[in-house]
Amino acid sequence: MLDVTVIENPEAAAASLDPMRARLLAELAEPMSATALAARVGLPRQKVNYHLRALERHGLVELVGERRKGNMTERLMRATAASYVISPLALASVQPDPDRHRDALSARWLLALAARLVRDVGALITGAARADKRLATFALDGEVRFASAADRAAFIEELTAGVGALVRKYHDAESEGGRGHRVVIAVHPSLKAEPEAAAEPERDVPGEIES
Repeated sequence: MLDVTVIENPEAAAASLDPMRARLLAELAEPMSATALAARVGLPRQKVNYHLRALERHGLVELVGERRKGNMTERLMRATAASYVISPLALASVQPDPDRHRDALSARWLLALAARLVRDVGALITGAARADKRLATFALDGEVRFASAADRAAFIEELTAGVGALVRKYHDAESEGGRGHRVVIAVHPSLKAEPEAAAEPERDVPGEIES
């Protein structure tokens, strides 16, 4: 079972978003028969089998074993991943386009960049899996508490300058054997345990630096 996988097919996305099928996926973190699953979720076994066939057809669950029970053979099914992320490719005609309107201080541009990140990395994971190759990526996650809006603005200014200097230092447009890499850096307020009703104004949310 994978830790996380990206759903790119619209039909598979629709199947995963069905409330009952989503619950079945959660229950199938461990192998289970349709009979045991039916008892867990309170549905007839035939109905559970119907949902499992749809999920299996889209690669969201898989057969991991069989066992005899009386005069019948039970199929043991398991989810193919612990978690699923739906790629914007599943809504190809309306997927966000961060190149349409670039605004480093817009939360919506940040969201469009995040959507493209999911789309691109998902496609790269799929390609790497088919080629049986390791995908070279790097991610950094952290949190900083600013004493004031002025400190946050100063941080963004230094971050922009620092990343820009690194890009200028290492970017080689002439290298024949080189491969382009996308750099995306995001800064946004941390979510509170109980979010306040009023959100912070969008223009106050620092966006991203992209090269």
